[in-house]
Amino acid sequence: MTLPSSVERPNAEQGVPLSSFRAIFIAALLILTQLVQIAPFGAGVAAASSIGREFNVSDHQSAWIAASYPLTQGAFVLAGGRVGAVYGHKHTFSVASLWWVIWTLLSGFAPNIIALSCFRGLAGIGGAFMVPNAIALIGITFPPGEIRNITIGLFGAMAPVGSALGNFLGALFVQLTKWKYLFFCLAIVGTIVFTAAWILLPAEDQPLDPEGSIDYIGAYLGIGGLVLFNFVWNQAPVVGWATPYEYVLLILAVLHFAGFALWERKYAKQPIMPMNIWAAPSFFSLLVVTLFCFMSTGISIWYFSIWMQTARHWSPLLTSAGFVPLGVMGAVGSVAAAWLIPRLAAQYILAIGATCMTVSCILFASMPAEQLYWAQAFPAMICLAFCPDFVFTAAQIITSNSVRLEHQGIAGSLIGTLMTYGMSTGLGFAGTVEMKVNNHGVDIVKGYQGAFYLAVGLAAASLVLDLAFVRMPKDARGA
Repeated sequence: MTLPSSVERPNAEQGVPLSSFRAIFIAALLILTQLVQIAPFGAGVAAASSIGREFNVSDHQSAWIAASYPLTQGAFVLAGGRVGAVYGHKHTFSVASLWWVIWTLLSGFAPNIIALSCFRGLAGIGGAFMVPNAIALIGITFPPGEIRNITIGLFGAMAPVGSALGNFLGALFVQLTKWKYLFFCLAIVGTIVFTAAWILLPAEDQPLDPEGSIDYIGAYLGIGGLVLFNFVWNQAPVVGWATPYEYVLLILAVLHFAGFALWERKYAKQPIMPMNIWAAPSFFSLLVVTLFCFMSTGISIWYFSIWMQTARHWSPLLTSAGFVPLGVMGAVGSVAAAWLIPRLAAQYILAIGATCMTVSCILFASMPAEQLYWAQAFPAMICLAFCPDFVFTAAQIITSNSVRLEHQGIAGSLIGTLMTYGMSTGLGFAGTVEMKVNNHGVDIVKGYQGAFYLAVGLAAASLVLDLAFVRMPKDARGA
């Protein structure tokens, strides 16, 4: 996985005079910021089932532990960069870091599954505000050159590494001690890293758009629609679609989206998402492809974890070891995607990612209940590792060449939103399919396979849509 773009990108020639020693430390701390804030995603996947059993709830309810953090992390990214541009990126980063630490710490005191999911969702808001502002701080602090390039590259590589590390930590704590210490550990590490970054970052924090305004109504309608839509789908496997409030909330989500489109098009003075961005060539098709790919990614990660722990009776630590190829090869994928950028058209880089995702899901879906890890799970994990970076990198390239210059940051952040939001929302769709095909819980393997086949369909659809509709248009941004 790679990083989402800031809503307001710093000027390419900016940079703050720093000693080499201080510059290296600042770069390292900003890189660690990405690692620390992404770790709760992997930790939630690894620890969810064990925590759920302690709370005496089903795996479908436990899925909220995994889904809540990426839900808000994705939903709030678009607003995070804009707030930083108006109020200062360092100030926004600092407040978001404090917010993240508080809610991560409180997660360790959660008395039930609902409180824990809510606390993790609130922590995810901090992550959503940290990431675009950390990226902006890299661009502001370091002038164009080797340090900036290396820092940005390593920042992106920390996503798969941090997710894998968080997965290991989650498994380690729930297997060897009480789960609450996982969140205490994350909060302590976050406090150290974020405080050090706040101290070492230059004191100057001039907002890039101090006279600008924030589209609060548009932000509410957009974020509200995303949260409601996700809640409906992730809650459906828990309470069933016969529950009346599911339909009420789904209608409210659609009304929020409609209100968002109307407000942004007709009334917003500085819209958080200008509606003319949708007229850009290939943009809508690109968003659908990206969403489908990351929905497949989220489904695969979650269902691999519960398959190994439930169907094959692996321990949490052994299951986390099964994710090691995802972290290692994900970092390799970051480098490979960057190497391919000048050598291959972006829609074909995107196609490679979608193909890897499709193959991975087919291997997962066709696994028998009992089998050696190396037979299908291992190659499936290798293929899965290449999807996020290839898809995200290609999507950013196509976005950069599709939308006008003033919309670059907004479009890039929207891709970042789809990355984490898609991984969370996919769990709800998959859970609904699982419930329909597992014979009322009697055949859990069939249910898991149904979820994986949904992921196959989404990944295959993304590949077809990419090859049919996504193109690298001529760069006409100067027009």
